[in-house]
Amino acid sequence: MEKEVNKQYQYLIGVDGGGTGTRVVLAHADGAELGRGSAGPSGLMHGIDNAWAALLYAMKQAFAEAGLDAPVLSDIAAGCGLAGVHNKQWANDFAEKNPGFGALAVGTDGQTTLLGAHQGQPGAIIAIGTGSVGEVLLPDGSRREVGAWGFPSSDEASGAWLGLHTINHVQHVLDGRHPPTEFAAAVVAHCGGGRDGVFNWLAQANQTAYAQLARFTIQFAPTEPVARGILQKAGEEIAKMAHALDPSAQLPIALCGGLAAPLREYLPPALLNRVVQPQADSATGALILIKNSFSES
Repeated sequence: MEKEVNKQYQYLIGVDGGGTGTRVVLAHADGAELGRGSAGPSGLMHGIDNAWAALLYAMKQAFAEAGLDAPVLSDIAAGCGLAGVHNKQWANDFAEKNPGFGALAVGTDGQTTLLGAHQGQPGAIIAIGTGSVGEVLLPDGSRREVGAWGFPSSDEASGAWLGLHTINHVQHVLDGRHPPTEFAAAVVAHCGGGRDGVFNWLAQANQTAYAQLARFTIQFAPTEPVARGILQKAGEEIAKMAHALDPSAQLPIALCGGLAAPLREYLPPALLNRVVQPQADSATGALILIKNSFSES
């Protein structure tokens, strides 16, 4: 059935749309990868029109990298793993504004990360980027999710979560509740300088802006106890998510996303021993999502 439905489309695209950036993989109808492209954020919290604009721009780049002219959209089937899909209204609005793709499958970015990491086989992932989410695909085919309640109430260990804890440290330093640190000084400079600069930054900051502070936490962790403590707390939060996903500790677990590598050394040893490398990324997982939708139709 999948093979027959695939014949309707000349190309497939897989989209990994997050709060910081968009990544698209272009494949032939048989699944062979042809090219990749990237663009700004397409997480639905940034607006439906912005999401589609970023997706189409990244797709155009992928066709250019492959040396191909893009066909009419009706000849393309798209699988999309997007941040913000938990908001059903946003997800429905996104689907309704489909600019003409012949087929469209939409899931969370956590779902497509899970599909890519274990190539559609049972396993667990914890994806840590601008936001965070844990997902597990069980041997019986069922899927469960942990976290992903959204920033600032959730997204533990994510870039935005690290940024929130970082700016809180800065506030304590500026108030005199904590001695000055080089860590805080660097963040204050980034935010515009001084108390007024930080207030102005806070008035405009969104999830992405908070996530951009994570680089300071990582940079100063080797020398600043406060920064190191924030990352250690992030490691503990990741361990809690792992236990909630797979209490028996039997399934492979992949740490994914842009912050996976820098946070790895802050994981508790028992969890670190279980962590495996993801086999593929979320954009490739989105290709699996659209292929699966063919077999289910």
